[in-house]
Amino acid sequence: MRITDRRFATLLMVPATLFLAVFVGWPLVQFVADSFFEISKFAGGPRTFVGLDNYIAALTSTDFSGAAVRTVIYTVIVVFFEFALGLIVALIFTALGDRSRVFRTIFLYPLMIAPIVAGLLWRFLLIDNFGIVNQLLTTVGILQDPGQIQWLSDPNIALFSVAIPDIWLTTSFISLVLFAGLQNIPGDVIEAARIDGARYPTILFRIILPLLRPVIAVALIIRGIDAARAFDVILIQTNGGPQQSTETMSLLIYRTMVRFGEPGLASAMGTMYLIAMLAVSVVAILLIWRPGSENN
Repeated sequence: MRITDRRFATLLMVPATLFLAVFVGWPLVQFVADSFFEISKFAGGPRTFVGLDNYIAALTSTDFSGAAVRTVIYTVIVVFFEFALGLIVALIFTALGDRSRVFRTIFLYPLMIAPIVAGLLWRFLLIDNFGIVNQLLTTVGILQDPGQIQWLSDPNIALFSVAIPDIWLTTSFISLVLFAGLQNIPGDVIEAARIDGARYPTILFRIILPLLRPVIAVALIIRGIDAARAFDVILIQTNGGPQQSTETMSLLIYRTMVRFGEPGLASAMGTMYLIAMLAVSVVAILLIWRPGSENN
């Protein structure tokens, strides 16, 4: 008996579906269920149903609200600079054409580095007093003393400092995605705009960026979620300090779960965190991508 294409495609998806159901779906269900219980710190200990108490405790916690604000600020910083720099680089690569092959390959190298390695590298670059960055700034005369700027010790700038490795690490991803999207923009549309006398800023904001909306939405959602759950790159640099100025949601959930031994409260925080990211993703799709607008 001949199998139809649709049935064959369904059969091909069965192994992946089963894998996701067992290793992602079921742990996620358990994770959400744990948020309604007070769980003993010891393995095999008692579980007490507490209803929404864990959610109330999280929402009334200053640590939770502070971590949420810092997560939003960190994500906005990372995504903004990555998109701005990535778009500029993608436009340069598109203008260079085939001559940019070597530069594209070199530019992708940071993407191959593990986040924890990048965090450790930039920790040595930004560390107070004898960090390479401050030494260079002192050598060229911008700083009078190597310890003048305390990148990782000053609570006022530490959150921006720990974002630098993330920006350096994954700007190439945004560039690659936007560059691929630019290749699908019809050249005759841009050429027609040039013949009509449109300047490059007009072409960029009226033609290129609107046509890149689906690509931009995918890039921003992927990087936004990835930046919002940043953990290792911050942990290796500051461990959430100084004065909790770099403690994001991921670090708070980790600290609540591992250091304080409160899995129920940590599960409640993680569940609200997951719901918030899903809501932001939906809003981003509706505002940036605008599905169906291409047919209008």
